[in-house]
Amino acid sequence: MSDYKIAKAGLQDLPIIQQIANETWRPTYGGILTEEQTLFMLEMMYSDTSLTKQFETNQFLLFSDNDKPVGFSGFEKKEKMIKLHKIYFLPETQGKGFGKMMIQEIVAIAQAENCDYIELNVNRTNKAKSFYEKLGFEVVNEIDINIGNDFWMNDYVMHKPVVTHHYVIKTKTN
Repeated sequence: MSDYKIAKAGLQDLPIIQQIANETWRPTYGGILTEEQTLFMLEMMYSDTSLTKQFETNQFLLFSDNDKPVGFSGFEKKEKMIKLHKIYFLPETQGKGFGKMMIQEIVAIAQAENCDYIELNVNRTNKAKSFYEKLGFEVVNEIDINIGNDFWMNDYVMHKPVVTHHYVIKTKTN
């Protein structure tokens, strides 16, 4: 029986975020990136200094299953959108619906913030693209980003509209 919780992460959770990133990156990107690029990107995005700086503008959520942290997301509000920068779950938990629950939580936050859509980048050869498509994301662009050290991210940019319900109450007039 699964008892899950999604909670806002704080700076005290850096070691948990780093551990999950380290355990998920090689299974996720092993066939896509060289080990050299993986190490470069983990340092660039998940060092104490980098994550501390990200916490200044990004919100992080931790997903726990039976009180064990198994996934996280990182995102920020930019004008009328939420930019989803990170969503990772331990390999042994994938396929359990946790990613879908995390996306639903981010959609609820986007609705509360009156955002029009959620945007994310996904590597063009990452199987996660089909996961995002099942959740209503669509490819809107292709982008190649030089991240330094002559390493590149070759991504699709995907959007998911955020539907907010506006109710109109009709009143009868005489």
